[in-house]
Amino acid sequence: MSAQHKSAPREQFTGQVGFILSAIGSAVGLGNIWRFPGVAYENGGGAFLVPYLIALLTAGIPILFLDYAIGHRFRGGAPQAFRRIKGWLETLGWFQVMICIVIAVYYAAVVAWAASFFVYSFGLDWGDDPQGFFFGEHLQLADVGGADPWLTFDFVAAVLIPLVLVWLVVVAVLAAGVVKGVQRANIVFIPLLLVAFGALVVRALTLDGAADGLNALFTPQWDALGDPDVWIAAYGQIFFSLSVAFGIMITYASYRRRRSNMTGPGLVVAFSNSGFEMLAGLGVFSALGFLALESGGTVDELGIAGVGLAFVTFPAIVSEMPAGALFGALFFGSLVMAGFTSLVSILQVVSAALQEKFALSRTAAVLWLGGVLGVVSVVGFSTTTGLILLDTVDYWVNNMGIVASAILMCVFVVWVYRRAPELRYHLNAVSTTQLGAWWYACVGAIIPVMLGIMLVQTILIRIDEPYGGYDETYLLYAGWGTVALLVVGSLVFWAFRWRGPGLYRAWPPYPPVEDPAVRKEASR
Repeated sequence: MSAQHKSAPREQFTGQVGFILSAIGSAVGLGNIWRFPGVAYENGGGAFLVPYLIALLTAGIPILFLDYAIGHRFRGGAPQAFRRIKGWLETLGWFQVMICIVIAVYYAAVVAWAASFFVYSFGLDWGDDPQGFFFGEHLQLADVGGADPWLTFDFVAAVLIPLVLVWLVVVAVLAAGVVKGVQRANIVFIPLLLVAFGALVVRALTLDGAADGLNALFTPQWDALGDPDVWIAAYGQIFFSLSVAFGIMITYASYRRRRSNMTGPGLVVAFSNSGFEMLAGLGVFSALGFLALESGGTVDELGIAGVGLAFVTFPAIVSEMPAGALFGALFFGSLVMAGFTSLVSILQVVSAALQEKFALSRTAAVLWLGGVLGVVSVVGFSTTTGLILLDTVDYWVNNMGIVASAILMCVFVVWVYRRAPELRYHLNAVSTTQLGAWWYACVGAIIPVMLGIMLVQTILIRIDEPYGGYDETYLLYAGWGTVALLVVGSLVFWAFRWRGPGLYRAWPPYPPVEDPAVRKEASR
């Protein structure tokens, strides 16, 4: 379809509830369950909630509103929305799409692990050695180092088969469309997630030793508030947990009707996300307190974050619990639902971008991304070195790629092209909760400064010492190479001719149009 042809009507969420549940489904992911409790514990316990709340109000919600404003006003996925701000800025949109592509290929593997452990839970198949079972029997993790290769193509059936199934299901959901696929999946999974994880938390709170775990998490260490790294950790946690600055919320906002309240639902999404993190903290540390009591150790001796928490520590907890199989199924079922809804949102960014750039049908775009990314995912992450590659790529794409994307978005949209007043006007024109001038300070100063500090710190640390003790040559290709892939990929996609819709008139008009007849015409 040429740029002169009128585009087909844009898909839309059926209403506010569908949009809110879909946005929550994207924001609430694996990181809420296994990242927040550990970050809070290591950064002041209960005192961490002070910088966390400040970060939510000064960075999380403001940048979420920036994503919403861009997507809703310019009615497109990330490349199309940024292209409508300034033609060449389409490259930033493709940079965000590339981030989603890279995340999707390894995130699907973690969802597949969780699905396998959901099945394992019914028979407590990990036995008395969850660590040996996960790394040895399930992943068959290679003992790399020295002369051993850091990347193999020795496939593991226990990972490959569920990973293929995850890709088949997610492709089916995306192919069904925004309403029948994305929205329907979230309407089913998010309430189920809340019920399942809520039941798990209630049970964890009643375990012996739960109070010790909660004391370990929430006892405030007020001197931590004087440590700049604690504040940076708080901004990082908020930033990484809200699914902002890499195209998801821009894309989802573009599927809302023109006259749709945006700020009210945004507040619901932001506080729901944080509320779920608090719920995860209660459940995880209650369970850790129980395991510490049973093992005769202390909480800080246990794995309290990341893959180790989910697939080693929690199976050990489940094995000690009465009716452990049931609660193991609840925990890993929650991981599957949280991870799957996030994976759907990540891939919807890619699907929307392909449809708009190349004038593809939804089915064609989904089949292309499912076929190509699915193969890359299986080849890279269902092998005996899959976990090592996942750990490396995840670190670089999150701590460098997404952070750089957010900084660039604030700098170009707010400072270079001065679109913040227009975007604020847009949100205020369609929403109940009005944005004040404070929003300019947040997106124009606080966010880029805090994230800039994070990015510089990360780069300096990684230059000074190899990540995870991994081989430096391996990190050059798998780590820094990931960043290079994001940049090169965004330029390659940008170089193709735009085949989708061209001319576009944003609504409501800015500066505001007072003539009712002109306003009516502009809104068409």
